[in-house]
Amino acid sequence: MINRAPHRARFSQSVWTLTHAQLYHPPPRRGHSGPFNSERPLPPEVLANIEAKYGLDQPFWRQIVNYVFSVVTQFDFGPSFQYKDRSVNDIIAQGFPVTLTYGFWSFVVAVVIGVSLGVAAAIKQNTWIDYFAVGLSIGAQVLPNFVMAPILLLVFTLWLGWLPGGGWSGGQWQFLIMPVIALSTSYMASIARITRSSMLEVLNTNFIRTAQAKGLPMRRVIWRHAMKPTILPVLSYLGPAFVGMITGSVIIDVFFSTGGIGQFFVNSAFNRDYSVIMGITILVGTLTILFNLVVDIFYAWIDPKIRY
Repeated sequence: MINRAPHRARFSQSVWTLTHAQLYHPPPRRGHSGPFNSERPLPPEVLANIEAKYGLDQPFWRQIVNYVFSVVTQFDFGPSFQYKDRSVNDIIAQGFPVTLTYGFWSFVVAVVIGVSLGVAAAIKQNTWIDYFAVGLSIGAQVLPNFVMAPILLLVFTLWLGWLPGGGWSGGQWQFLIMPVIALSTSYMASIARITRSSMLEVLNTNFIRTAQAKGLPMRRVIWRHAMKPTILPVLSYLGPAFVGMITGSVIIDVFFSTGGIGQFFVNSAFNRDYSVIMGITILVGTLTILFNLVVDIFYAWIDPKIRY
C-alpha cells in the first residue's frame, strides 16, 4: 500500500489542481487574458497556434486525462508557458534542491532547540528556566518569517555587516544562516510549546511516579520512560511542519533571493504560468500526504498500543 500512495496522491492532486485552474483561470479564447496575451493582444491565428502547441485547443476532459496520465506515470508536469525551452520539471529541479537544503537545516534547528526547550521547561517547571523557555517561545511565536527576515537583514547585513544580504552561492554557510533562522523560529516556538505541555502531562502519570519511587535517576526516567509518550503529539505537528519547511517559503526566497521554488511560484502567479503553479502545488500536496503517512508509521513504531 505504501508504494501506491504516491500515485494516488499525485492523481488526486492533479485532478483537483487542473480543474481549479480551468474553472478560475480559463484560457484566453474565453475572453480572459492568459499567459500568452497578458502583455499585448495577439492575432487570433498566432494565439491558435500557441494553444495547439501546448494542447490548450483540446477538449477540457482530454486535457485532464493527458495531464493526469503524464503526472502519475512519468511525473511530467509539462512545459512552462513563460520560460522558453524549459519544462516545469526543469524549474522544480533547479529550485527544489535549494529549498530542500535550507528547509532541512531549518527543520533540524527547530526540532533540536524546540524539543530541548520544551523538556527543560517541563522538568524545571515554575523556575527561571521554565519562564525563560516560555518567554522565548512566545516571543518567537509572534515573530513569523515575514517579520524575522527583514529584522535579520537589517541587523546582520546593514548594521553589523557580518552576513551577505542575499544569494545562494552553492549553499555556503554564510548564505544559510539567516534563511534558516528566519524559517525555523516560529516552528521552534510551536514545537517547544507542544513538548512542554506533553511532558508535563506525562510526568504526572502513574507509571512515571512508579519509576521515580523505585529510585531511578531523573535522567533515566526522562529518556527511558517519559520521552516516547511525550513525542507523540510533537510528531503530529512535525509531519506538515517538515513539508512546510522543505518546500520553502515565499518570504524566505523573496527576501534572501535564494532561488528556491517559492520564488518561482510567485513569479509564475504574476506571469500566469499555470503549469508551474500546478506542478509546485502537486509537489507540495504529494509531499504532505507522504509525510503524514510517515508520521502514522512512526506512531505505530513508538506506541504499539495504537497499531490496528
